Amino acid sequence: MGVDQQQRTIRCLVAKVGLDGHDRGAHVISRAFRDAGFEVIYSGLHKSPDEIVQAAVQEDVDVLGISILSGAHDTLVPKIVDGLKEYGAFEDTLLLVGGIIPDDDEKELKDIGVSEVFGPGASMEEMIAFVRENVPERR
Repeated sequence: MGVDQQQRTIRCLVAKVGLDGHDRGAHVISRAFRDAGFEVIYSGLHKSPDEIVQAAVQEDVDVLGISILSGAHDTLVPKIVDGLKEYGAFEDTLLLVGGIIPDDDEKELKDIGVSEVFGPGASMEEMIAFVRENVPERR
């Protein structure tokens, strides 16, 4: 990690996609990321994949964390990946997914470009360390 990378504040968008209305975990993660010194934007509930991509691009985030518990991850996350690629933002964005994701689906998500999947019981320290170690270098 270069000197600029250490001094620059990591910008994160924590997003709720689709009809999933359970946001306690997203709020807990947002608070933990803020406490770790990250700049955090929370999308609010019921956002479409396109709305999330637009927010990630407009806010020029380093990290996009998708919180999804509805079971629609196999449909919605690929749309977000495609949107990030369409805007040329995929390579510069660390994409994380959190929620209840079956093991087979976790592999599929990683195959399309999700950097990591965090399930129930993942520690905040583990997530923060993963972000710090894997956030993309910026131009």
